[in-house]
Amino acid sequence: MSRLTDFIRKPLAWLALAAGLSPAFAVELPGPVVNAAWLVDHRAEVQVVEVRSDFASFGKEPVYETDAKTGKKSLVDVGGHLPGARLVDFKEVRTERVLDGRKVKFLSPEGADFQARMQAAGIAADKPIVLVPMGQQIADIDEALRLYWTFKLRGEDRVAMLDGGVAGWLAEGHEVTTAAPGKVTGTWKAGPDRPEYLANSDQVAEASEKQSMQLVDARGLPQYFGTSKAPTVAAFGHVAGAKNLAPELLTRAANGALYFHPPKVYDALMRANGIDPDAPSISYCNTGHLASGAWFVMSEIMGNHKTRLYDGSMSLWTQEKRPLVSVQ
Repeated sequence: MSRLTDFIRKPLAWLALAAGLSPAFAVELPGPVVNAAWLVDHRAEVQVVEVRSDFASFGKEPVYETDAKTGKKSLVDVGGHLPGARLVDFKEVRTERVLDGRKVKFLSPEGADFQARMQAAGIAADKPIVLVPMGQQIADIDEALRLYWTFKLRGEDRVAMLDGGVAGWLAEGHEVTTAAPGKVTGTWKAGPDRPEYLANSDQVAEASEKQSMQLVDARGLPQYFGTSKAPTVAAFGHVAGAKNLAPELLTRAANGALYFHPPKVYDALMRANGIDPDAPSISYCNTGHLASGAWFVMSEIMGNHKTRLYDGSMSLWTQEKRPLVSVQ
């Protein structure tokens, strides 16, 4: 029995319904990904939550360019947001924490802190959550996927991604608004932490040394091989034994938006890169951002629930001066 079904059957829930509250939260998400047509049909039954780094773009109009010959408009920059959406600034999805006496950036907020941040954003407890990225770049999709993973880590199962994001929503002819959402204090509450979603440095080291788990490096090839590095990382290269799953492989482009592949495509891509889609795995990147994409594909789309995300990723790994393999 699902947690949602169990809740609906509890007497207190029925008392709430009898008092006139809507039973809309009884809707079942069809899976980890929903499309625009599904969202249109179920808009009143879910809460839309948009997340992005360019917070100012929530209040800007979309930018289009028009082909001089055909007159066809194409989206250049996403602007605005879905009507009624709650808005989350990506900087609220991660935080600085102290681990073993060391300040570490880019980590997931602890349960109570994350709950407070989501309540401040107006996230409610009584409806499933549909996360909406901008949908034009894998980096912005992974921002929403990082929030998806954090919801899962903090006990929330009623969450899905809108395929194509705002870009796909616009491409299908749906409207956005630039109006600021009303200020609402949310009621969402974190559940018990789920350590099975999370990997730490020692677990990554054990996986590297003993091949006890498969390591998946979710960065681009230059950073994987060590010919370049992100400013957030102190050394070049990858963890010994890690296989690469570059972020540009995870989506397909159509009409100015990025969409997820079907499972069979991911299966072929992983096997071509020496990755077993079914093996216990740990995904990592520089700060746990791009690793959210690899984790989501493996855990949620492919159904490999033995997949963890290394929260600190290479930022923490190199801060701890642990070894890397590099061509340099």
